[in-house]
Amino acid sequence: MKISIIGSGNVGATLAKRVAESELADCVLLDVVKGVPQGKALDLLHAAPSVGYQKKITGTNDYNDTKGSDIVVVTAGFPRQPGMSRGDLVKKNGSIIKAVIKNIKTTSPNAILIIITNPLDAMAYLAYKESGFDKSRVIGMAGTLDTTRFKYILASEFGVKYKDVETIVLGQHGPSMVPLLSHTRISGKPITEMAKKDKLEELKNKVRESGAKIVGLLGKGSAYYAPSAACFEMIKAIVANNDKILSVSCLAQGEYGISGVFTGLPVRLGRKGIKEIVKLNIEADELKALKESADSVKEMISTL
Repeated sequence: MKISIIGSGNVGATLAKRVAESELADCVLLDVVKGVPQGKALDLLHAAPSVGYQKKITGTNDYNDTKGSDIVVVTAGFPRQPGMSRGDLVKKNGSIIKAVIKNIKTTSPNAILIIITNPLDAMAYLAYKESGFDKSRVIGMAGTLDTTRFKYILASEFGVKYKDVETIVLGQHGPSMVPLLSHTRISGKPITEMAKKDKLEELKNKVRESGAKIVGLLGKGSAYYAPSAACFEMIKAIVANNDKILSVSCLAQGEYGISGVFTGLPVRLGRKGIKEIVKLNIEADELKALKESADSVKEMISTL
């Protein structure tokens, strides 16, 4: 298997490290800046004897080196700066996505695309339109990250291990994301039986603000350890073909009453990408919030 990562910044390089150490696939790290992907690839290769991986790692500025990739992960783009919304990035990163996809659809026409570039849902939609790929092969990394962040917040709040938290976050990767309390359990107990409404709202707001909090703390750049880990979880599910349900940004065509937009929904992933969008029984207020979240993505897409 061959995985190409477009963009060798913090997210791309950290993801390359995870892929290399897992020995899931050969890895190509591509960037427009000469020397950077080559240097990071060489650094990863120098680590191989110590860590024990043997897969091929290539750093390049040439899309021809990505030819025949099974999975292409797109991280290239400008990061959020303090005070900057994801919406501010739409036009700035839209041109980058168009250029990347133009190359990828030529070199790897059968690849599964995973988009990480922000604003995530809008960029995944743009990648889908520009590539002409089947909807099953264009996926945005969003809900998987938001879900892991929410798990951390809940485990910390209730003093349990991460494995004892069951939850899922749907909707836009942004302020209108929808943590599903109806599908959240702490050590098997519904969270709605463990906290009052105001506390639950506080916890939901914490996950909505997680990305911006990291941007503010760093002062320059944005999160990369958790995003790369979330993307790697998606890659593992694709490679394993194990029907694991994850929240990802995908094209809705009537599911949950949403159509014509990319937003975070529960799916089963496999070797060909998205096998199906899973229908969960959710509360009426959650469904309403999910539709409103999708509408906010539509508004963002209209500016492309």
